[in-house]
Amino acid sequence: MAFTSGGSGGLTNEINVTPMIDVLLVLLIIFMAAIPTMRKTVDVQLPDPTPALAPPGSQSNQIVLEVSPEGYSINTEKVDDAHLGPRLKEIYDGRPEKVIFVKGSPDVKYEKVVHAMDVSRGSGVKVIGVPPKDIPGAGK
Repeated sequence: MAFTSGGSGGLTNEINVTPMIDVLLVLLIIFMAAIPTMRKTVDVQLPDPTPALAPPGSQSNQIVLEVSPEGYSINTEKVDDAHLGPRLKEIYDGRPEKVIFVKGSPDVKYEKVVHAMDVSRGSGVKVIGVPPKDIPGAGK
């Protein structure tokens, strides 16, 4: 409440903003503390910018699922849509590392690539990687 000194001696109607500022500061502190816990993040594993080249003739244990307009291929082995899930399950049942790389052709719809990732996840794959885009002339 505000009082006037001298003059007519009546009360004036003015809003006391001090409690509103206190409430505003408390809400500000609450939101500042709550926002970092509400953020959703996606874990991303970036490839090594300077990978070591494997010696010629070395054996790689990576599984690459290629999605092309003609169908699917697992490490150059052609697989049709009906046998993709069972074949991936057969491959990953005996493997301790459940990592697959899904490589989509530019000519194929995104829906088909996501379907391949979904089937892979259903077959027991834990980590799905997407290889970087091939750059023309980078292999020279």
